[in-house]
Amino acid sequence: MLVDAPGRRRRRRRWATPLILLLCVGAFLGLATVDAATREALIVRWGALSAEAGDWHVLLQPDRAAGLITTLGLHGNGTHLVGNMLFLLVFGLPAERALGPWRLLLLFMLGGAVSNFVAALSLDRPDRVIIGASGAVSTLIGAYLALFPNARLGVVLPLGLWLQFVRMPAVVLITLWVVMQLLFTFAGPSFGAVAWWAHLSGFAFGFLAALLLREGLARRSRLHG
Repeated sequence: MLVDAPGRRRRRRRWATPLILLLCVGAFLGLATVDAATREALIVRWGALSAEAGDWHVLLQPDRAAGLITTLGLHGNGTHLVGNMLFLLVFGLPAERALGPWRLLLLFMLGGAVSNFVAALSLDRPDRVIIGASGAVSTLIGAYLALFPNARLGVVLPLGLWLQFVRMPAVVLITLWVVMQLLFTFAGPSFGAVAWWAHLSGFAFGFLAALLLREGLARRSRLHG
């Protein structure tokens, strides 16, 4: 999947997206070097713990609230990491070009915290650990759609024995992705093992936040373009 985003005259130095990628990869490699017991203890310590809906306030206690953000750097396996990092690069780099690195970094952390908060209340038990940057990456997907509503994505589709490169409106592909996340909350692959509500809530947060910022960003672009 490739991104074709509108160009901008003013070039920004994009360091936030690569920094997030390096931190996530570094944390994954660090966990891979310790024994299983230590790894599990670290995940419980730095991950986000679920809670019953009636006990939502416990998630805002300092020790639990920090986990809503620190868990963004933790991933369960290589597939989990690679999938998140691929989407991070595809949607994070163009979003950072529009937002700037500091806004991108703040949006990533806030969206990740909000999505993990929602996921922590949506799981079936209060003792489960939520890890991964999926909710934060979904925030960037929502921000990308709000910032570049007319963008087109290039997708490679398997058609029989051939691979066909097709360009489609981003809104179509992202809408299909959202529908799939919604369906997977009730049934589908990894049902009960993936916090699909983190994806949906992160996407909604990123889309709304970018909508609020879009006019101001466009005005600044005209002034400094």
